[in-house]
Amino acid sequence: MRRLSRKWGDKLEFGIFTLPVLLCVAIAFYIPFAMTVRYSLTKWNGISKHPKFVGLDNFKQIFLHDANFANAAWFTLKYAVLYIVLVNVLAILLALVLDMKLKSSTWLRMAFFTPYILSLVIVGFIWKFIFMQGFESLGASTGWGVFDLSWLGEPGLAFVSILGVSIWQSIGFYMVIYIAGLQSVPDDLKEAAVMDGAGPVRRFFSITLPLLAPSITISVFMALTNSIKIFDVILSLTGGGPGGTTYSVAYDIYRDTFQNNLYGYGTAKALILFVAVLIITIVQLSIFKRREVEA
Repeated sequence: MRRLSRKWGDKLEFGIFTLPVLLCVAIAFYIPFAMTVRYSLTKWNGISKHPKFVGLDNFKQIFLHDANFANAAWFTLKYAVLYIVLVNVLAILLALVLDMKLKSSTWLRMAFFTPYILSLVIVGFIWKFIFMQGFESLGASTGWGVFDLSWLGEPGLAFVSILGVSIWQSIGFYMVIYIAGLQSVPDDLKEAAVMDGAGPVRRFFSITLPLLAPSITISVFMALTNSIKIFDVILSLTGGGPGGTTYSVAYDIYRDTFQNNLYGYGTAKALILFVAVLIITIVQLSIFKRREVEA
């Protein structure tokens, strides 16, 4: 009897301590999510008290007749693939260099990580000034044609500019993750590989890279979610231009919702983005976790 009463007492105590957290999570996530699902089925301008229920018409319009959403989705897909590959490859290379016993490694790590502290909005405005004013001065002083290109005025160059600025700002974060992973690789395995005559490249692909699998899983997951939701750097750097060619899905949602006052329609797009991010991250984590076990 005492055990039973003690068991129920522990459950009651656990419930009392977790109830505030559950309420906060419900208020901050579950209730807004339920409201999002509701508004995605309506035609609403964000002002009227009684949104008009339209069922699945918003989703039909998005998938069948919204060319802007299709273009934004294609832009986001291209950006996400290139960003994930480039930022992780470059971060691994930087981590390998800065994991060496260099006198300046501490300062270099700080230099690469510092841009990550800055907001992408601030970084976007800084690089907008560099592309528009700094490159003009560099082109006049050096005569190099690369500085005379319209980096924010041509669709292809604007895409490269967004991608490059995003990588520059965030590469230090992924570099730190990979440095931590490199420092967890046992030294005896490296020494045994050297004794067996394995060169640096063979040691990297046979020992270091497989043992970096947990770091790669985390980095790819972070890069994937951040790239799919890209918004702030586009807002500050190109504003979606030129001619709407740099609209991401998140920016397209912002434009429809807050600029065109199509709150119901924009909410439907936001729900689609949420489901897409959820499915992609679940698939990515399951695949990479399985490879971790195999490694």
